[in-house]
Amino acid sequence: MTSPSEPPKSSQESAEAQRRDNSHSLGGAHDATEAVYGFPAPLWRALERHRPRGMGLLQRWRSPLRGPWLTSVFGAALLVVLPIVIVTGLLSYIAYGPKYGQAIPSDVGWLKLPTFDWPSSPSWLYRLNQGLHVGLGLVMIPVVLAKLWSVIPRLFAWPPARSLAQALERVTLLMVVGGILFEIVTGVLNIQYDYIFGFSFYTAHYFGAWVFIVGFVSHVCLKLPTMVGSLRSRSLRSVLGTSVADTVPEPPDPDGLVAPDPDPATLSRRGVLAVVGGGSLLVGVLTAGQTLGGFTRSAALLLPRGRSYGKGPNDFQINRTAFVAGIDPAVTGEHWRLHLLGGPQQVTLDRAALDAMPHHTVELPIACVEGWSTTQRWTGVRVADLARLNFLLGEL
Repeated sequence: MTSPSEPPKSSQESAEAQRRDNSHSLGGAHDATEAVYGFPAPLWRALERHRPRGMGLLQRWRSPLRGPWLTSVFGAALLVVLPIVIVTGLLSYIAYGPKYGQAIPSDVGWLKLPTFDWPSSPSWLYRLNQGLHVGLGLVMIPVVLAKLWSVIPRLFAWPPARSLAQALERVTLLMVVGGILFEIVTGVLNIQYDYIFGFSFYTAHYFGAWVFIVGFVSHVCLKLPTMVGSLRSRSLRSVLGTSVADTVPEPPDPDGLVAPDPDPATLSRRGVLAVVGGGSLLVGVLTAGQTLGGFTRSAALLLPRGRSYGKGPNDFQINRTAFVAGIDPAVTGEHWRLHLLGGPQQVTLDRAALDAMPHHTVELPIACVEGWSTTQRWTGVRVADLARLNFLLGEL
């Protein structure tokens, strides 16, 4: 006589049963697996025995969403965007002419970059460069925070390493996390003209960038195979089609990202990706207008040079007035002189002589390192005419 079959379970009941089974297997795996220590094993065992107080409380991460796949998705997004931010930042430093002593910092030792003459055409090139650097840096903040959230169990793992290879990975992780947080915080404060840190932003941002670059490249070299393997473990389409009720933890992983005893899911991985992606999109909408201009500028709500064009008669944004910059009015009056150097001999012009030269009017953008830019109509003497005058009069 056959026994009656059980009624079919709902998707929520099935997911809950799978979560319990996965939780039991995780616990069994953690209990049954004996820690393996590399060289020098006595050091790592000693650290394990001397666990800091409160470390157990810090390690109670129970989100069922954490795991290698989600971490790798955030990592892949950063791997695409961060190189653009790095390259445009270094190009911005080169554009300021370090070989002429104009860039800050001027003395960078063996971190000196190869220089070249920044092209004068197209005129919007630096605007594009700095817009990408600042804009993408701001847009990626939600992704960076999500990435840190996904790996936070590793940040408080004890012992911090079980082999020299793991110790090297931890050092690169410290450089990446510390470097990117430092660059983001100081960069955002610089955009807001809020220099509460008490040191030169440009010097700190430059050297901090190199700390991050070294850590980033090293960390990518160490973790790229793991990231690729994790991304292949499940398809994005299947994740986007999974509801909250069907969301279960990932299988146990050697890095300890998966919670041993996870809580029930209150948000699907699809929801996490939507929240993070939506946050980045919102930041982009609220900041891109300072670079793009036009009708988008009215949406730049988060930036001091976003919506305001300035109070001057030509509606021209500026960082500081001549008074705030400490310009002495005496040097802008009748005693003002323009000294032209570089020719056979110095040529000096007063304001009347400069006004007597041919004037030209052009529309050109001005772009600032903070990311804002504006296109204005400029009228005056061309630099090429001044250089030609310097050469001709210098020979007389």
